Amino acid sequence: MPLPHLSTLRFLFLSSFPALSPSKFPSFCSPKSRSIFTVLAASSPRRRRSGAPPSQSFNRRNNSSLRESKGKEKSVAMEETEAASFGFNKRRAEGRDKGDLAKKNLQLKVRRLNPVNTIAYVQILGTGMDTQDTSPSVLLFFDKQRFIFNAGEGLQRFCTEHKIKLSKIDHIFLSRVCSETAGGLPGLLLTLAGIGEAGMSVNVWGPSDLKYLVDAMKSFIPNAAMVHTRSFGPALSSDVDATHELSKFCDPIVLVDDEVVKISAILVHPSSNRGFQPFNEDDMGQSNRSQEERRNHDSEARSSTSKSSSAVKPGDMSVVYVCELPEIKGKFDPSKAASFGLKPGPKYRELQLGNSVMSDRQKIMVHPSDVLGPSVPGPVVLLVDCPTEAHVLELMSLQSLKTYYEDLSNQTETGKVVTCVIHLSPTSILGSPNYQKWVKRFGSSQHIMAGHDRKNVSIPILKSSAKIAARLNHLCPQLFPAPGFWSPQQLTLPGSDSCASTEIEVSDHYKSTLAENLLKFTLRPYAQLGFDRSSIPSQESPSEVINGLHSDIPEILDAVHHVSQLWSGSAGTDVKIHVEDSHAMVEEPWLNENNVPSCLENIRRDDLEIVLLGTGSSQPSKYRNVSSIYINLFSKGSMLLDCGEGTLGQLKRRYGIEGADAAVRGLRCIWISHIHADHHTGLTRILALRRDLLREVPHEPVLVIGPRQLKRYLDAYQILEDLDMQFLDCKYTTQASLEAFQKVATEIDNSSLEGPISSTDGNNIDGGKKPVSSLFVRGSRMQSYRKGPSSPIDINAAMPLLKYMNKVLNEAGLEALISFPVVHCPQSYGVILKAAERVNLDGKVIPGWKIVYSGDTRPCPELMEASRGATVLIHEATFEDSLMDEAVAKNHSTTSEAVDIGNSAGAYRIVLTHFSQRYPKIPVIEERHMHKTCIAFDLMSVNVADLLVLPKVLPYLKLLFRNEMMVDESDDIVTLEA
Repeated sequence: MPLPHLSTLRFLFLSSFPALSPSKFPSFCSPKSRSIFTVLAASSPRRRRSGAPPSQSFNRRNNSSLRESKGKEKSVAMEETEAASFGFNKRRAEGRDKGDLAKKNLQLKVRRLNPVNTIAYVQILGTGMDTQDTSPSVLLFFDKQRFIFNAGEGLQRFCTEHKIKLSKIDHIFLSRVCSETAGGLPGLLLTLAGIGEAGMSVNVWGPSDLKYLVDAMKSFIPNAAMVHTRSFGPALSSDVDATHELSKFCDPIVLVDDEVVKISAILVHPSSNRGFQPFNEDDMGQSNRSQEERRNHDSEARSSTSKSSSAVKPGDMSVVYVCELPEIKGKFDPSKAASFGLKPGPKYRELQLGNSVMSDRQKIMVHPSDVLGPSVPGPVVLLVDCPTEAHVLELMSLQSLKTYYEDLSNQTETGKVVTCVIHLSPTSILGSPNYQKWVKRFGSSQHIMAGHDRKNVSIPILKSSAKIAARLNHLCPQLFPAPGFWSPQQLTLPGSDSCASTEIEVSDHYKSTLAENLLKFTLRPYAQLGFDRSSIPSQESPSEVINGLHSDIPEILDAVHHVSQLWSGSAGTDVKIHVEDSHAMVEEPWLNENNVPSCLENIRRDDLEIVLLGTGSSQPSKYRNVSSIYINLFSKGSMLLDCGEGTLGQLKRRYGIEGADAAVRGLRCIWISHIHADHHTGLTRILALRRDLLREVPHEPVLVIGPRQLKRYLDAYQILEDLDMQFLDCKYTTQASLEAFQKVATEIDNSSLEGPISSTDGNNIDGGKKPVSSLFVRGSRMQSYRKGPSSPIDINAAMPLLKYMNKVLNEAGLEALISFPVVHCPQSYGVILKAAERVNLDGKVIPGWKIVYSGDTRPCPELMEASRGATVLIHEATFEDSLMDEAVAKNHSTTSEAVDIGNSAGAYRIVLTHFSQRYPKIPVIEERHMHKTCIAFDLMSVNVADLLVLPKVLPYLKLLFRNEMMVDESDDIVTLEA
């Protein structure tokens, strides 16, 4: 059947929403503006910031996702005229595009190794404020190989900051399988899978419970990205004899063994037999004790332990990794070779490689030991992660480590001297008497204490984002409070009693040092064996950052004064700011628009604060983290809208360590918009921390609301560690579903849910008539792209969860939480938060505020209707206007589309977020219709009492970034939207 004429489509769209008129919705109705029903908007010439050379356009990016958008992905977006008429990517909305990566045969890198490495070292990747939320990672570097130990949240962002190319990584090893050590693994696998045309894969190693993490990640990561994940150790199923299984793994498990390095794993499980005494040093020193006897002792110890614990629980296993470099051959002596009758030539090389040769002049075999000087033993590095005291007891009893103890190793032929021990254990364990006793056994070995230490709490390891945060704080401290690592309260913490127990003490009984960010320990060349501090970044104080800002932009001093006047009310409405030099001025006449909605009457600062924790899209980057919004309701608790990787780290940067812990304790609900990795991979770390913080305190589980694929991930992940949560499918929280449940509940027991989820008289939450929306309704053109509304609803399963949701909302002072479907990928949602009414001292009823968050979406009627009358609309604005084709192909919005939605729906304030990472600092924005709009930055805190002046800050923000150009910050930038 032929499609209706475009004008007919416009008529149908506008007739469904009478409030929409050409005057209220110019970009949808004006022929000069883009319509969401247009196939593809004509691309205008690309607008650049001043001074940006053509070579710095987004086309120089080295990933295929952008190039393919003008090839295959662009063509499939237009494969059906119906999809094109609505201006979105049908295949993506239906989820048919994600098969492309699944069909890839990702390349596992095979390198030509260099046995005679000229450079080899271990390096600490992250210790300081910015990694207090995860375990530090360690890089083992060789000329032709790279190994990373642990991949906590923020690893990608850290590597981008310090130009460590993830594409060079060959192996990733996990010392434990939990959110603390593996929180960054999903994003890292997706990043590697998207590099180049063919994509890349990497070997991932971990104890046997790694398979549970892999099973969980299959919910949102194509199997092609995880084909090289390998686990080792005993089976953890309940029907397996734990004693028998553990006895098989007494000896080190060799994982990598080539001419460059040998990496082995020694398993450590928590000892539950507190009465068991570890094998003492005197017994271990008996040189005539056989290996079999030692193995029997290990088995007896494990058997004793297993009596009180029939099986090792998932998540309990820890690993000690042993990295052994080959010995360094002695120097070749030509005079000795000549004395044995050898002529110069290839035989010299054979001897240097360790092979015996026949003498040229004598009938004898010449062996390497005859012509080489004494060999130097290869360096040995141990990485130890001992999370609990129970693990310490097991660690002390392990006989497989005996050959590495200096006080015993020289008594046996197989003894090896450990060069360096890197301790990843928490500070509470590092200081325990048993652990200290165990460390002393390594004698002269150098120890690096990489557990978190309070002396590093004021060090921001992501210097670029910290510098931006300091500049924003200087310009507008009301919207950008001092970061947690530079706040006066945080800087005084090391002297307080609260942190005394977490300070790492450097012992006088063995050589040890506190880890610093990017600290190296050189292994090759042997002459330089030891510490190398040349890569440790210099620290820059806030005052130095501000002095540099004043030097770069002298006009910022006047801007700071003007911004402060905005809050004092003395700035007036005729605002002038410097934009180029001291003589150039620009007026913003729209700043006198002060039509304040009634919900803000007598509003208090402790009613609501919106903190934009992550404002970038796709993957964590140098300046912007991925999506996360913290809704601070102060004494009534808090919520998160989306929870991308690094959300916990962002909370710590905003509030400091203690403040972030308090924020996590107060979380009542976490709402996730869709299953793409950049919106939810920080969730398990947040949930695990909340569980630990409230372990000894009576509390209720946090409510997680999200698409059903997320539940599959969380259910599988909870085999590893309990997340202490209740899950509710987004489809049960749409307005239609809530009204249906309300009706059913009334019919069943003649009682309603505990509070007004939504009305039953056909009105919406704003008191108006229920909207007549044509999007996704039965029989509509787009209904087939979203299967949620037609899915069967399990009343018995959902009713208790809806009652619990209502309880959570009532305690938080909220009247409603309503999800609505949007156009992005299958099961994508936006959300409405509506506060309960207030009564002032005069008895006047004041309506509650309304926040709308779009999630990821193309403009659509459901979003338009949800945004009507919003106090704050937080809308994604991934692309600039000239990249309309990209926006359509990816099912995202442009900046003008986002602003037009807010203006047409009558939103009081519009906050743009979720910017493409091609805009490192500030996105490209059009000047028109910005009278109620502000651009979000990471850690931006919008108090409800500051909404009046929010748009007035935008001109000053543009001044702050006037010299910035649009450049790519990484060769490895790819999309996480698998």
